[in-house]
Amino acid sequence: MNRIKWDQYFMAQSHLLALRSTCTRLTVGATIVRDKRIIAGGYNGSVSGGTHCIDEGCYVVDNHCIRTVHAEMNALLQCAKFGVPTENAEIYVTHFPCLQCTKAIIQAGIKVVYYAEDYKNHPYGIKMLEESKVRVEKVPLEEMVIDLNSKEKLEFVNDLIGKITESGIDDNEIKAIREQAATLFSTIS
Repeated sequence: MNRIKWDQYFMAQSHLLALRSTCTRLTVGATIVRDKRIIAGGYNGSVSGGTHCIDEGCYVVDNHCIRTVHAEMNALLQCAKFGVPTENAEIYVTHFPCLQCTKAIIQAGIKVVYYAEDYKNHPYGIKMLEESKVRVEKVPLEEMVIDLNSKEKLEFVNDLIGKITESGIDDNEIKAIREQAATLFSTIS
């Protein structure tokens, strides 16, 4: 058995947090780590008790949803709320931080920003991080899916392919469907 690498473990946590996002424009998750321990997590969504974008739509002004508190800010605010120091910590984010989050990350004493996907990487944000000696590293999440029903899904797809085959569809089309299923499931019988 191969153990998951630390950067993949923490990035996977950020992607999991992103699943809680309530803004429909972009789902983002952030995990703050110190000494290989998770100290906080956040996702983008409305203020506690507020109206959520998924309920009433985004509140967009100047092409930004102003209803949303960003994932990085939520994670940093969680640390502030519970008195958890962020000095010399690391943050794992699903997307490159915006300018406001970049400034907050720097002010909080975060020393490393790991991000999975480029997203409007602002040149001034990059410059601020460099000048503050905050290391930035792109760490794409390698596919790691926990699927408790994969066997049943594979059986279902195989049954469908069998029925399609019986219907008289061209052998080349069947072959293409089998190849696509094999790619999706890594193996197919």
